[in-house]
Amino acid sequence: MRNEQLTMNNQQQELLEIAQQYLQQEIAPKANQIDRQSDKLRVALQGLGKRNLLALRVPENLGGAGFSEIEYRQFQIAIASTSGALAFLQTQHQSAGSFLVASENQFLQQQYLPQMSKGKILIGVGFSQLRRRGKPMMQAREVEGGYLLDGEVPWITGFDFFDQFIIGAALPDGRELYGLLPLQTQTQDTSGTILLSQPMELIATTATNTVSGKIKQWFLPDQQVVSIKPPNSIHEGSKKNILHHGFFAMGCAYAALNLLKQIYQKKQLAFLEQSWQQLDRELTICKKKTFQVITQSNSSDQEKLQLRAWAINLAGRCSQAAIIATSGAANYLNSSAGRIYREALLFSVSGQTTDVMAESLKQLL
Repeated sequence: MRNEQLTMNNQQQELLEIAQQYLQQEIAPKANQIDRQSDKLRVALQGLGKRNLLALRVPENLGGAGFSEIEYRQFQIAIASTSGALAFLQTQHQSAGSFLVASENQFLQQQYLPQMSKGKILIGVGFSQLRRRGKPMMQAREVEGGYLLDGEVPWITGFDFFDQFIIGAALPDGRELYGLLPLQTQTQDTSGTILLSQPMELIATTATNTVSGKIKQWFLPDQQVVSIKPPNSIHEGSKKNILHHGFFAMGCAYAALNLLKQIYQKKQLAFLEQSWQQLDRELTICKKKTFQVITQSNSSDQEKLQLRAWAINLAGRCSQAAIIATSGAANYLNSSAGRIYREALLFSVSGQTTDVMAESLKQLL
C-alpha cells in the first residue's frame, strides 16, 4: 500500500510539473493578451484541459487528478504568478468540481466529473450572494419534483466559457440549496427565465466574461440539485477555507517580483536589487509559514486570518514596487506591471469576508 501511495504521489507531482512548464512556457509570455482577450483566454483554458489539469481536487476514482492539499496550493501559486485571468477563471471550474465531489447526487457525479478534468464539460459557480447579510438575493421554494428559484445573482464568471453553473439559493428555513443551471439567457416551457447581463467592464481580468443574472420562477428538478446544506454553511466554509484565496495573492506577489527582478537585470540599479531581495525574503517566509499551517491540525483561525491578510498585503506592496520600477511605462494599458497591479486588487477582495476585510485593513495601518 505504501509503494502504491508513493506511485500516486509521484504521478501527481509529475502532473504538477507539467502544469508549471505549460504555465511558464505558453501562458506567461501571453499574459497581457489573455487578460483582455477572451479568445486567448479560451485557448489557455483548453490547454489546461488537454493536460488533465481542470479537476485537480477531484479523486482519481471519480476522474480527477487527486491532488493533495499541498500540491493544489502549489498549483494555485503557480497559475496566479503567470496569469490572473486564467487563475480566476479556472478556479470557478475547480470549485464546481469540489462541490460535485461532496454531493450525494451520484447521477451528477457520474455525468459530469469524468468529463471535467479534460474540460469536455465546463462548469462555473454563482453563490457569492449567499455571503451577503439581510434578505437573500436568491431564494428557492420546494415544489413537486424540485424547486422554484427567484432572485438575482450579482456575479457569475465565465459566460461563453462554461456550459452551466452551480447556483446558491436560500430556502425559507435558511438552508442553502445548490443546483445546476444553464449559463445562458433561457426560457423554460413553464415560463421560468434566466436573463444574463452583458459581460461587465472590470478593472482586472476583463476576458473572464463576468456577468450578473436575474432568475424568475426557474424550475430546478431534483435531479439537478447538487446539495442542500444547513443555514450559514457558506460562512462556515469561508472560515474553514480562509487561506484559500491567499495563495492567489501569493502568486500575484511572485509575478510582481519576477518582473521587478527582470527590471533590475536590465537597469542594473542596486536599489532595485535590494528591493527585490527584501520583498522576496518576506514572501518566502509568508509562504513557508502558510504551508506549515495547512499541514497542522491545531492552527488557530486567527493565525490563518493573519497569514491571508499578509499575502494580500504582499501582493499590494510587490505589485506597487513593480509599478514604480517600471516608471512611466506602467501607465500603458498593455503594461505587465499594470496588469499585475490590477490583479493584486482583484485578489485582495476575492472570497472576502468581514474578518478578512478587517484584518487586511489592520495590516495596512
